Amino acid sequence: MVYKKLKRIGLGLSLLTCIILSSCNNKQDIAKTVEKTITQDISDEVIDSEDKVILFFGNSLTAGYRLAEEESFPSQIQAKIDSLNLGYTVINGGLSGETTAGGLNRIDWILKQDIDVFVLELGPNDMLRGLDLKATEENLRGIITKVKDKFPDIKIVIAGMLAPPNMGEQYAEQFAAIYPKIAEESDAGLIPFLLEGVAGDEDLNLEDQMHPNALGYKIVADNVWKVLEGVL
Repeated sequence: MVYKKLKRIGLGLSLLTCIILSSCNNKQDIAKTVEKTITQDISDEVIDSEDKVILFFGNSLTAGYRLAEEESFPSQIQAKIDSLNLGYTVINGGLSGETTAGGLNRIDWILKQDIDVFVLELGPNDMLRGLDLKATEENLRGIITKVKDKFPDIKIVIAGMLAPPNMGEQYAEQFAAIYPKIAEESDAGLIPFLLEGVAGDEDLNLEDQMHPNALGYKIVADNVWKVLEGVL
């Protein structure tokens, strides 16, 4: 139920983006309506639950691009949690195409609902577009700052990423260094490389060789669980 709610939130945000980029009138009124709907969806679904809440906040890797809902790694994490009766509800806050700048703009909407554990998975789209890494780092830091300001006792996990060799050695090194640096500053758990054991393997990715397939996501879920289990 929660997963489906957040999936609709992603669709709502995509719609809002299209509206803003178009020549429609009354953009501010439409934006307010979408924001109200998104916020209400989160509140309606999660407030009634006695479980603590884990928010996975990311891009298409978190959303589970082109896969069934239950195949995404957040859904698999929920299954692991349920099997252990740990009392946590997972929210999938993944939005395909999201950059760190987009995440920084979007996070305030998501923080309308209480969150106990925050898993941040953003940056790959910045990297693929060759965006300024200083801005990427500051955006990630800004997201964490907003989360901690709202929930001082929240537990945070950061999903580390690596850049492919074609991005250049210097760029790749600087990009990879962002995640452990911010994790240390934020006293956050660190998944060293979210796609460890999956990236570069044709059998574990979709035809675009950028997004894991169902088998690949099982490995991704294991990568996440190795760190998240200790946090929970």
